[in-house]
Amino acid sequence: MHNDQKGRKQPWKMPESMKAWILLAPTLIFLIVFTVYPILRSGYLSLNAYELGMRKPEFIGLQNYIGFAKSPLFWKVMRNTLYFSLLTVIPAFFIGLGLALLVNTKRAKGIGLYRTSFFYPVMMPMIAIASIWMFMYMQESGMLDQLILKLGGRPLGVLSNKRTVLPAMAVMYVWREAGYLMIFFLSGLQSLDKELYEAALIDGSTPIHTFRKITLPLLAPTTLFVTITALTDSLKLVDHIVIMTEGAPNNASTLLLYYIYQQGFVFFDQARASTLTVVMLVIMLIVSMGQFFNNDKKIYYN
Repeated sequence: MHNDQKGRKQPWKMPESMKAWILLAPTLIFLIVFTVYPILRSGYLSLNAYELGMRKPEFIGLQNYIGFAKSPLFWKVMRNTLYFSLLTVIPAFFIGLGLALLVNTKRAKGIGLYRTSFFYPVMMPMIAIASIWMFMYMQESGMLDQLILKLGGRPLGVLSNKRTVLPAMAVMYVWREAGYLMIFFLSGLQSLDKELYEAALIDGSTPIHTFRKITLPLLAPTTLFVTITALTDSLKLVDHIVIMTEGAPNNASTLLLYYIYQQGFVFFDQARASTLTVVMLVIMLIVSMGQFFNNDKKIYYN
């Protein structure tokens, strides 16, 4: 309560800034507890030795990082992760864009059904998807090998071959991810100004020329977002490896997040798992910020 100029008491009003902080408080608490604290804890543990049976962490400095830098297995995992990202991000990007262009109309009959069917794999849990594709890829008795046998070929056993295991899992992931990226591209396409396309049509522009000179430049903000999302998502995969291969054969399918899972929940070495987590966070930060700062200045935002 406070008095106005005439001496009358006025009810106390909460400042707008305080209202904003109160509304933000639940989100901030959630972020601190489930994001900020785990990151800081991982950074702390990465500088310590902390295995199963130890009563408390023992500070060892950068020894965990040095150990991984000298480990051939670590570099093999990093190569696998980079290779898998290339196998998934680029095809999923172009297929997602193609699907968005295909369903970007309201006049076609049953267009809602097509959109739903393309997006449906995204709704399925990765564990269920991995289980289905694992049976398809099973050596000799799987659908793929049975088809090859009927065509007169030899069974491939793609999940047991170090050259084919990552491409095989990449096909599965692209099948799932393309519909997810399609939604973002479709949203971007439907927000574009239709008058530009009408003007291009009047000027006699061909569909390919219109796509190159109008659609792609105006779709650049969406493209930037989709690229960062696809790249970071490709680094956060573990469910399908646990179900399908467990890193076999000979760690040929071990990716970074599964390597973290092994260190933390198979070998129970929290310090080494935290070290790899910090490495993954740094990689994701470099990928995200590099894409943003390199491309954001070239993008036109309407």
